[in-house]
Amino acid sequence: MSANPALPLTPLPEAKASDLARLVDGLDNASLWWLSGYAAGLASQPTSVARAVSAALAKEPASAPRLSVVYGSQTGNAKRLAEQLAKNAESAGLQVRLLRADAYPTRELKSERLLIVVISTQGDGDPPDDARGFVDFLLGKRAPELAELKFGVLGLGDSSYPLFCEIGKRLDARLAELGATRLLDRADADIDVERVAKPWAEKALQGVREQLKSHAPLATVTPLRPSAAPAWSREKPFSAEIIANQRITARGSDKDIRHIELSLEGSGFAYEPGDALGLWPRNPPALVDAVLEVLKLDGNTPVSLDDSTQPLRLLLSEQRELTRLSRPLVAQHAALAGSAELNRLLSPDHAAQLARLLSEYQVIDLLRAYPAAWSAEELVAALRPLTPRLYSIASSQKAVGEEAHLTVAHVSYDAFGTAHWGAASHYLASREEAARAPVFIEHNERFHLPRDAARDVIMIGPGTGVAPFRGFVQERAAVGASGRNWLLFGNPHFRSDFLYQVEWQQALKKGSLHRLDLAFSRDQADKVYVQHRIREHGAELYRWLDGGAHLYVCGDATRMAKDVHEALIEVAVSHGGKSREDAQAYVNQLQQQGRYARDVY
Repeated sequence: MSANPALPLTPLPEAKASDLARLVDGLDNASLWWLSGYAAGLASQPTSVARAVSAALAKEPASAPRLSVVYGSQTGNAKRLAEQLAKNAESAGLQVRLLRADAYPTRELKSERLLIVVISTQGDGDPPDDARGFVDFLLGKRAPELAELKFGVLGLGDSSYPLFCEIGKRLDARLAELGATRLLDRADADIDVERVAKPWAEKALQGVREQLKSHAPLATVTPLRPSAAPAWSREKPFSAEIIANQRITARGSDKDIRHIELSLEGSGFAYEPGDALGLWPRNPPALVDAVLEVLKLDGNTPVSLDDSTQPLRLLLSEQRELTRLSRPLVAQHAALAGSAELNRLLSPDHAAQLARLLSEYQVIDLLRAYPAAWSAEELVAALRPLTPRLYSIASSQKAVGEEAHLTVAHVSYDAFGTAHWGAASHYLASREEAARAPVFIEHNERFHLPRDAARDVIMIGPGTGVAPFRGFVQERAAVGASGRNWLLFGNPHFRSDFLYQVEWQQALKKGSLHRLDLAFSRDQADKVYVQHRIREHGAELYRWLDGGAHLYVCGDATRMAKDVHEALIEVAVSHGGKSREDAQAYVNQLQQQGRYARDVY
């Protein structure tokens, strides 16, 4: 979240004002909202604050049960769902606290009575970065017996991956192993999270109310902050004008990278470097046409969906995923096609082959390779809902005002003899200037600059992973940060793929960028990546970290982020004089302290 603003002129004594500043430092939005409401409740009483607190404590015994909602989120979905569940519980008069997993005091777990965990799974069964410590604690030997705990786990994931919702499954099993009792069965939500998450959350809330029915609800508290919903949100996106769409790779490059600028004028949006812009995409018209053609369906056929009826073409364009294949769709198509080959791939002992199919095929490829007859209604019901895509914002609002800049890799390639595209990137890349796009802001509190502007910052962002660091450098220059800035950037070729080259060179001359190290992997016989530069400059990098620097990594999660993580461990061994075990603990501690943050995808 953003740095807390300086306290305005206040009636508080200086010492109390300092205490207040320390108290709110580091709290997320949900915690600040709760605190503001609590303070308002105290202020509404005729007694002094001290007497009000004493009275509240007398009415609410220390042992009174409360609900703790803990979330681990990489892209914001788990956070959003946890916030909604906590809000609904509070509206029902229940005592509830909402905590990000890395802020949860694990020493309190043994005294918990009601716990809801909402957690996503990344890639090959990994926890989100903000939940690594929480997950390690629960799965480790230090986790306590939990015979008095009632719990529920909502897992989020993507069924395209073999270890679907693996972290949710492991935590659910572990809590039961420690003696806790399930409030309700675990749920595993796919990309279309609402279909599973909404009814599960309602059932979970009902179970919590049953557990707390013998206890008096909390007194109603009037929040200090306005409770009105923002004008624009994920559910109600703002129509932003595209004011620039420029290719920033040379024509000879294998990559088509776009610099996109959008006007946020009139939106009221506020963001910080490290936040993301959410985009609701539209499927390429040529792809929609191809699906209709291969299935011999009429795009004007009316189809009922979510209490409304719309033409099939419109639903396929704006509401259904066509560029991402899912396991449930493959299973349904296998049944319709009567395909022994697809059924073989769906068996447990062919998980690797299925994963390859899901990664290489789009919906159209499946339909062409394994012919089957679908009705319009069956197709729409089987396809997953179209979901928004998140792009790291490549600008600082202090530098660009009511705009947001993006660095977008246009996904466009040939496969199986036909053209293929990515839904969101093609939608943006094909938009002319003055066209509009539906967008919203997704805050990323774990990927913000340090509040202390004197801290040094190390930024590792190959490819389009450099996007947020353009915003970081702009922000640090705008606020006059005294800390140094070091960027490590990589891409295939210097001549064609050096993104924002002129800007980085100007930043070096102005002193807003203090060091720039480059890794162009295919400009020499041996491939060189950013992790090689980390090892090469390991002594200096360790000195920066040892001096309190914050380190950020953005980009590919599958290989780059893992290779960079391993390189950091090796640097701690080579230049920190640590054993490998101590080096791993050192890097993990940097993450827990918020000094090593990743935005990987």
